[in-house]
Amino acid sequence: MMKQTLTDDTEDVSLDFGSEEELALSKAKIRHPLATFFHLFFRVSAIVTYLLCDWFSKSFIACFVLILILLSFDFWSVKNVTGRLLVGLRWWNQIDEDGKSHWVYEAKKVPSAAAPTEAEARIFWLGLIICPIIWTLFFFSTLFSLKLKWLALVTAGICLQAANLYGYIHCKLGGSQAMHKNVTARFPGQKMFQREMPEEFQKTVLKGMGTRNH
Repeated sequence: MMKQTLTDDTEDVSLDFGSEEELALSKAKIRHPLATFFHLFFRVSAIVTYLLCDWFSKSFIACFVLILILLSFDFWSVKNVTGRLLVGLRWWNQIDEDGKSHWVYEAKKVPSAAAPTEAEARIFWLGLIICPIIWTLFFFSTLFSLKLKWLALVTAGICLQAANLYGYIHCKLGGSQAMHKNVTARFPGQKMFQREMPEEFQKTVLKGMGTRNH
């Protein structure tokens, strides 16, 4: 008997499906898991601690200091680390020879192999936008409930997280240097900072904020 050979005349679409699956996986891939974790860790920890601090501690000062430390760590890590890794953006302040401060906003070009993914960008922007809104809600709840002792802490939370949001929005929009200087001059936090703090202290703090990691 002769052996019959069966031929398959159906179209092979495995490559098409494979390419679509690979594209979806590449968009959802997390290339910087540690940076993604710490982008949310400090800010979420500050919010959770604020909500639950009365349960595990009766000391207002201890809770105040702990939350302020978490907010400070969040500000530093988002400004100096996670923004560069997750979205390729950075902003800083530098002092010129005349003692004038200049705010710089930059979109960093990175190699495609190390470029941030779509999932990382979404996590970055969601955390950056949602948390200041939550602190704003805390501000009104504190104000209406007359818990005025928390008002300074909540205001600090709004200022620190809004500063990063403000800086990265300008990095994303890529406005001109003139627009950056004019709008930054109207930023309420900077006005308060310049009015309340001595000039020498301002220069010291601004120099620290302008320090960049290479």
